[in-house]
Amino acid sequence: MTIVFASAGDVRPRLVARLVAEGQFPADCAGTVREAAEAARFAGKVGQVFETFSSGDQGLERLALAGIGKGSGADRPAALERAGGALVAKYLTSGETALGIDFAGSALTAAEAVAVLLAARLRSWRWDAYKTRLSAEQKPSLERIVAIGAPEGTQALWQVEAALATGIEFARELVTEPANIIYPESFVARCKDRFATTGIEIVVLDKAELEALGMGALLGVAQGSVREPRVLALRWKGRAGARPTAFVGKGVTFDTGGISIKPAAGMEDMKWDMGGAAAVAGAMLAIALRKAEADVIGVVGLVENMPDGNAQRPGDVVTSLSGQTIEVINTDAEGRLVLCDVLTWVQRTYAPATIVDLATLTGAMIISLGHEYGGMFANDDLLAAGLDAAGKASGDKLWRFPLGSAYDKLIDSPIADMKNVGPRYGGSITAAQFLQRYVEDGVAWAHLDIAGMVWSDKAGATHDKGATGFGVRLLDRYVRDVLEA
Repeated sequence: MTIVFASAGDVRPRLVARLVAEGQFPADCAGTVREAAEAARFAGKVGQVFETFSSGDQGLERLALAGIGKGSGADRPAALERAGGALVAKYLTSGETALGIDFAGSALTAAEAVAVLLAARLRSWRWDAYKTRLSAEQKPSLERIVAIGAPEGTQALWQVEAALATGIEFARELVTEPANIIYPESFVARCKDRFATTGIEIVVLDKAELEALGMGALLGVAQGSVREPRVLALRWKGRAGARPTAFVGKGVTFDTGGISIKPAAGMEDMKWDMGGAAAVAGAMLAIALRKAEADVIGVVGLVENMPDGNAQRPGDVVTSLSGQTIEVINTDAEGRLVLCDVLTWVQRTYAPATIVDLATLTGAMIISLGHEYGGMFANDDLLAAGLDAAGKASGDKLWRFPLGSAYDKLIDSPIADMKNVGPRYGGSITAAQFLQRYVEDGVAWAHLDIAGMVWSDKAGATHDKGATGFGVRLLDRYVRDVLEA
């Protein structure tokens, strides 16, 4: 979706939308339009859209009214996003190629106008690459949004948000692609292609290098698949001097569960078990495109978890890169085995001051929080507060969970340093405790379990059914508010 800007006097598209606060129709709104809207019970509530037609100088004109709710407050950005998203959802396949959004008289600030435009672009994203039999009525027709009379400064702000949108769309693309298209090697190839002109430094570790390093935990997960594992590091050096911040992502490109195999029903969803890696890649793309003044490293561990004759068995003991040994009780608790070696590698290689890892790690997190929040665990209150604030500001919301020695002892093993699962209860917490054992003293660390957030069975304000891109906005906002502050 292309966003273009026009002045109030320029030629307008046939379809033009006005933004209406609840109970406050624009003063220049024709009486007949207002009467028709009220008759249809349109009152400007958040997400409401009303449409009418009229004859104008250019022939038939379509006017849409989109509700933005009541006034200001903490919910204001979300309300504006719902309005922008609702407009695109209604007109994406309408036959119209352009949608004008007339900001004149709306009293919005530039930042508020950008919120509407960002939502409009994000809600337009679809992945129809494999749909060969769509009818003309099913295909998206809307190609551009024309921002008419936008507040001063909107266009400059949009250049930054356009970079963010590109990053979110990239994350969605990676998550949506099937596992026969996106696997460790092709994930790397697609990132190399997308980052080629961004100034990002790229490091790739192949299977031989991982074996030489001693990443026994990650390699144990990968050994049942013909797809060889990879570790991909992306570094953006937008500021020199301070120790970098690292974002680490779980990239299990398909998860059968291994020998501890998952039920067949719904297993196709496990193509998105690399949602954490996709979020990191998308965030790094956004950060690079907008040339953030920060030193950030994105590292993802990429494997496929399959159950062939060479697959890891329950009861196996593996030695991680850190030297700690792990009794593998359940091969379906594989994400933590990938992450622990990547955490050790990034600390040894880049000595980051802060690490934030993102992973679709546990089904227990979905039981705890449903699909409304990502779970957060942290060893540092300041880091947790920064991420919580970034989540609220971006809409990628987080809820903090506890860590503690009582939970940590639940993963002690009788024959190794630890086992990869604890008891059934507190499963998300014991998974986080496992990862914490690989965080070195003095490193601020947070683990984000986003299992319930990277894929949605229903459309939202800024996404259709499917991949959400969760985590990209969160990390980008954290970089803006904390690292670039």
